[in-house]
Amino acid sequence: MPPTAQERREALKAVLHQARECTRCPQLAATRTTVVFGCGHADADLMFVGEAPGRHEDERGLPFVGQAGQLLDRLLGQIGLSRADVFITNVLQCRPPGNRDPHPEEVEHCREYLVEKLELVQPALVCSLGNFATKLLRGDPAGITRVRGRDEVRVIGGRAVRLLPLFHPAAALYTPANVDVLRADFGRIPGLLALGPPPQPEAAVPEPPAAPAEAPEEPRPLAVAAQLGLF
Repeated sequence: MPPTAQERREALKAVLHQARECTRCPQLAATRTTVVFGCGHADADLMFVGEAPGRHEDERGLPFVGQAGQLLDRLLGQIGLSRADVFITNVLQCRPPGNRDPHPEEVEHCREYLVEKLELVQPALVCSLGNFATKLLRGDPAGITRVRGRDEVRVIGGRAVRLLPLFHPAAALYTPANVDVLRADFGRIPGLLALGPPPQPEAAVPEPPAAPAEAPEEPRPLAVAAQLGLF
């Protein structure tokens, strides 16, 4: 029987407590102010995955609270949603020093947390924001400019989701023309949500082990007599 919504929330809290004590990346653990786990609705149909916390996020413990977050809020409002309706997280949960790019081993260390969040929130649609999130969730090196705005179904962990790669709001702040691109791509979100979650992969049921082949035993006299109805 699948877990109830309440059971999934409790499991999500357990992952949060585990993440807060995480030291898998020694440099990030030593330099962070706090772990930025994520925020929003624990049963959201829509999840956003960014790159990593910045200075403001590291200070407040919440994702997307700077200028990029303000743009994200405006884009959500355009389609009739707010932060309370969605779940927002990042590939990394700790701020890289100086806001440098995440290192491959850091992405790998944090992957398990991201997959657990996705499996427990169970969104129908995931929007990857920028290159790092898009490459990780697609399992493909194609950059965001090649795949932006093209939705597809991907199995992440053990769950199938609709994945929509988008420009990162921070990048749009530096290239105003990309704000219009983001606004157009956000306009597709309601229609994708209306489709609901894609069919989920069936859990593999292990076949029982085959009994070892044995040579047939010679019937015992008593068994032969019983089969013939002699008594």
